[in-house]
Amino acid sequence: MAEFTGRSLHLLKKALTIAVLAIERQPGPFQSSSDQADMKALLDALIENDTELAFYVRSARIAVTGEPD
Repeated sequence: MAEFTGRSLHLLKKALTIAVLAIERQPGPFQSSSDQADMKALLDALIENDTELAFYVRSARIAVTGEPD
């Protein structure tokens, strides 16, 4: 697996969080639960603590919905 650091790691975390949220918002049969589960597992391995997770979740919510909360 490739190693990411600095800005590349930040962008990877942000992209994964946005993707998880986008999949979560997709209705019915178009929701890919296995992709979402795999992305969440990757995020669990990459994100260091709940504070960092909250930052990325808020950032993803803003990117997907235009609303912070």
